[in-house]
Amino acid sequence: MDIPPFELERWLDEYEPDADLMLAESGVRSLPADRFDLDVGELGYVIPTDGEPAFRAEIAERYGREAEEVVLTCGTQEADYLTFMSLLDEGDHSVVVSPTYQSLASVPESIGEVTEVRTEPPTWELSVDAVAEAMRPDTRLVVLTNPSNPTGKYLGPETMEALYDLVAENDAYLLVDEVYRMLADDPRPPAAALGPRAISAAGVSKSYGMAGARVGWVVADAEIADGVRKWKDYTTISPPLVGSHVARQALGEQEDDILEANRTHAKANRERVADFLDRHDLEWFEPTGVNGFVTVPDGFDNGKEFCRSLFEAESVVLAPGEVFGYPDRFRIGFGLHTEELEEGLDRIARHIENGR
Repeated sequence: MDIPPFELERWLDEYEPDADLMLAESGVRSLPADRFDLDVGELGYVIPTDGEPAFRAEIAERYGREAEEVVLTCGTQEADYLTFMSLLDEGDHSVVVSPTYQSLASVPESIGEVTEVRTEPPTWELSVDAVAEAMRPDTRLVVLTNPSNPTGKYLGPETMEALYDLVAENDAYLLVDEVYRMLADDPRPPAAALGPRAISAAGVSKSYGMAGARVGWVVADAEIADGVRKWKDYTTISPPLVGSHVARQALGEQEDDILEANRTHAKANRERVADFLDRHDLEWFEPTGVNGFVTVPDGFDNGKEFCRSLFEAESVVLAPGEVFGYPDRFRIGFGLHTEELEEGLDRIARHIENGR
């Protein structure tokens, strides 16, 4: 298994530690721990190690599934990874919709073969026909993020139903990373609700502002979920005890308050970024979630040049579009605290003007 460096993580590791302002963060500002009960008694494993049954049943109900079809993981990243390891054998073919989070392409490509289906600005619309053309007799999996990371495009029910019908007709599966879904004002039904050949991966990091809880989940047909459990025995064994305890509170009686506050925060910050882009003749597709994929300003050759020079001049971190395969863009995260966002936008504006 030969896997390439994770370019986004390597970029952040190089620049984030010394930066004043982090505008490449992809989630909502973190919630304070003191709003939750943190007392779990002894610091042991979660038993059983795929997640406490009552909690898994609560998650399953959201998808119209059963508790045995849910596996709790250490974040959504592990949920995606374990699904790939469970489903794919050496040489299997996957279709991956781009731009996307790198691991969703790199991991299946390290196991078998990947065909990329690129979406393009200004609307980033996905052609189901293009996915159909990319499929082969040995296609095992179609993979996408919805809402998209990095564009914020949120595909509607008709497109998702058409994708599901396509994979079902071809004896394949549909894996959808839905970690931003609950930031939508009116979240659409999750992928796993479409039927047994759809798989949802999600967690509490991005929409809930709880990245440090490290809790995610896979919702899949029982046979696939069992495969995920098998692989998880070789990775993290158990989801985090404290994180699971906190996540269950966040998905319970606190959920409405958390999501209402996070959606309001995201909307207000999105409007600030939109105004900023208008003032500086930059373009994006107005996103669902807290990430935008923005055109590189005039005067800069590509995303890496712009983002690197911005760090050197203003100590602000953005994510260059190259790490998503689109060098004429950069990703900005606007889920952070408003005062930090405003200061960051001021510094970016100064750098753009100096660059021109």
